[in-house]
Amino acid sequence: MSSATPLPAAFPALFSPLRIGGVTLRNRIMSTGHDTVLPTDSVVNEALVAYQQARARGGVGLIVLQVSGVHETARYTSHALMATDDSCIAGYRALADAVHAHGTVVFGQLFHPGREIMESADGLLTVAYAPSVSPNERFHVMPRALSIDLINDIVKGYGAAARRMFVAGMDGVEVVASHGYLPAQFLNPKVNRREDEYGKDEAGRLLFLQQVLAEIRRVTSAEFVIGLRISGDEKEPGGLTESDALAASSALENQLDYVNVIAGTSATLGGAVHIVPPMNIPNAYLAPLAARFKARLSIPVFVAGRINQPHEAEAILTAGQADVCGMTRALICDPEMPDKAQQGRTDDIRACIACNQACIGRFHRGLPISCIQHPGSGRELLFKKPAAVTRPKKIMVVGAGPAGMKAAATAAQRGHDVSLFEASGRLGGQANLAQLLPGRAEFGGIITNLQREMQLAGVKVHLNQFITRTQVDEFAPDSIIIATGAQPRMPPIEGDAGLQIVNAWQILQKEVKAGSSVLVADWRCDWIGPGIALHLAQQGSHVKLAVTGTHMGETMPQYVRDDTAGQLHIAGIEVIPYARLYGVDDRSVYMQHVASGAAMIFENIDTLVLCQGHEPVDTLRNALGESIPEIVAIGDCQTARTAEEAIYEGFAAGWAI
Repeated sequence: MSSATPLPAAFPALFSPLRIGGVTLRNRIMSTGHDTVLPTDSVVNEALVAYQQARARGGVGLIVLQVSGVHETARYTSHALMATDDSCIAGYRALADAVHAHGTVVFGQLFHPGREIMESADGLLTVAYAPSVSPNERFHVMPRALSIDLINDIVKGYGAAARRMFVAGMDGVEVVASHGYLPAQFLNPKVNRREDEYGKDEAGRLLFLQQVLAEIRRVTSAEFVIGLRISGDEKEPGGLTESDALAASSALENQLDYVNVIAGTSATLGGAVHIVPPMNIPNAYLAPLAARFKARLSIPVFVAGRINQPHEAEAILTAGQADVCGMTRALICDPEMPDKAQQGRTDDIRACIACNQACIGRFHRGLPISCIQHPGSGRELLFKKPAAVTRPKKIMVVGAGPAGMKAAATAAQRGHDVSLFEASGRLGGQANLAQLLPGRAEFGGIITNLQREMQLAGVKVHLNQFITRTQVDEFAPDSIIIATGAQPRMPPIEGDAGLQIVNAWQILQKEVKAGSSVLVADWRCDWIGPGIALHLAQQGSHVKLAVTGTHMGETMPQYVRDDTAGQLHIAGIEVIPYARLYGVDDRSVYMQHVASGAAMIFENIDTLVLCQGHEPVDTLRNALGESIPEIVAIGDCQTARTAEEAIYEGFAAGWAI
C-alpha cells in the first residue's frame, strides 16, 4: 500500500502534481509574471527575493518571475529587470535557491515589448521598434521597423537571457507573446506588414518565435522548461484574434512544454483592462477560452484572469479547461492561500477583491507592489514576523471601519488584549457603502476578511457603543487606537437651494430619492462620483457627471478607470471635466471652469449630488488630550483618504503598539 499523504477531499485536482519538462509542480497554483517595482539597478535584489519567498513559503506550486528584458531595446520602464549580461546571474540564483527551499518551481519570463514602451530611465522618449511602422494607440508611440540584423540580435538575446537563467538554477522560462508585445506584433497581420521572410504570410509571421524558441532550447537543455504566454484574444478590433492565437500555438507546440493563455493587449486602453481585470469583470472569465486551446493542443495549458478562490480553480481543472491556474492577486492578498486551502481552512483565506489599487495601481505610479488588505506584501523586509508580546496591554480600538478592524486584528495577533468599539450596529465603515455601487459588490469582501482576522485573533467586539471621554476613563486602557473615520464634506454653496442637494451617502442609504435630472459634482475624482452616476442612471435618472479634475477617475487605478469610462459611455452619462462647484438657484447649478474661471451653467437640474470628499471625525481624539499614556489616531480621522491608507495605518499601529 502507498504511504503517500492522501489528497485533500475538497480540492483533489488543485493539489495534484503535474510533470512539465524536467520538473514536477507540487500543485496547480501559479503566481503569474507580474511587475513589482521592487528590483533596483535592473537586477533581482533582496526585496524581490523576500517577496517571492513569502509566496513559496505559503505553498504555491509555480512562480513565474516578472519580465526580464532580453535586449537593450527591451527597456520598457525605468525599473525593469534585465537579463542582458552576466551580472544578473547572482540575483536569479539567489531567488531560485530561496524559492526551491520551499518546494516551489520557478520560471523566468523573457520579454521584449516592441512598440509597447512606457518610459525611459531619464524621461526622454526612446526609439521603439516593431516589425513594421505601426503606431501604438495607448502610449502614442510611433515605432521604427526592425532591421534583419536587429531581429537576429534580439533572437540571440532571448537565448542568452535564457542561458543565464539556466545557469542560475531557474527551472525554465516563459516567452511573453501576450498583450501585444513584440512576439505578438510579429504574429498580428494588422501590425506586421513586412514583405520579407518575417512577414507576407502566416508562416513568415511565425518565423520570429520559431527562431526564438529554437535558440533557447539550443543554449539550455532538453529538460529546461520552455513555455509561451499568449493572449488568446486581444479583445480589440485590430488585435490578435482567437483563431490567430490558436493557429500560432498549434504550430509552435512541438517547441514548447506549455502554453499560458491570457487576454487583452497593452496597445489600447480598452484592451489593456484585461492585463489586470478589475472586479467588474466576472471571475475565471477566461476559462472557456483556455478550454478551446486545451482541446486543440497536446501540451499543458495554463490560464489566469480573476481566479481568486481555490474552488474556482478546482472547477476549471475538474472540467478539463486547463492544467494550471494563475492566481496572482489572490497570492498578493494572501501568500498563505495555498496552504490554507490544502488544510481545509478556506474561511481563513484573505480573498482578493480585485480593486487593483495597491498592486497594479502602485505599478502605474512607479511604486513597489503591495495590497490594500495585506500591507505586508511588497514590504516583507520591513514587516517580518513579529515576536509575541511579553507584556500584553489592554487596548481599546474605537471605530470598526477597515482601519480599526485591521489595527484590532494585528494587535490581538501579537498577544494584546484588544476590545473594539463601534458606534453603529455594523462592522466595516464606508466599505458597507462602497459595495453598493454598481460593479463593486466584491469590495465588501474587505469586511468579511477583516472580521475573520479579528475572530481568529480573539478581538472582543462591541457594537452600538458610542465612545466618549467618560467611557474611555471607565475602560482604563493602556493604549487607545482611534479610528473614528470621516463624514461627507458639505462645501459652501452660493445662492438659494431651490433644488434638492444631497450627498452620496444619502443616495446609497436610500434616505432620499433623486429626481429625473441629476448632476453629480465630483471633487475627489475617485470611484464614488462615477459609481453614484451609474447607480442613478440604472434607476432611470438622466445623469451628468461634473469632475473637478482633468478627467473622470483621475485618482483611480488605471484599468478600473478605463473600464468605468466604458460603462459611463454605454450608460449615456455625459462627463464634464475641469468643473468646480460654485452655486445654485431654483433648477440651475453654477460651476467654474477650473482653468479659465469662466462660468459653466447646468439648467433644469432636479437633484445635485455632492461627492465633495470627507472631513475627519476627530472629536474623541480632541477630548482625550493626553489622558491616556498611548494614543494613536489612524485612517480617515486623521484625514480622509482611501482604504489602502486606512488598512496600512491600522496594520502599522497594531504592529508597533
